[in-house]
Amino acid sequence: MKAKKPSEMSIQELLKTQKTIQATIKILILVAILLLIIIAFLFLKKGFFSLMIFPFSLASVVITNSNSLKEIKHEISSRNLD
Repeated sequence: MKAKKPSEMSIQELLKTQKTIQATIKILILVAILLLIIIAFLFLKKGFFSLMIFPFSLASVVITNSNSLKEIKHEISSRNLD
């Protein structure tokens, strides 16, 4: 099922989606930080550095979600509801 565009959503759907995306972004950032810490520990312990790509690969997901969140915030403000 394809996701609706923000302009096609009701205000309740926009607010729910906004809340979900904000939580997702926070969780992804937390996971990336934890992965960086674990990988830094592994690097110091065993010298294995190739796992460093995983936390940075999460950045693209965070950026995509941030852009979606920006669109939703814009749609909410265009409807004069904060």
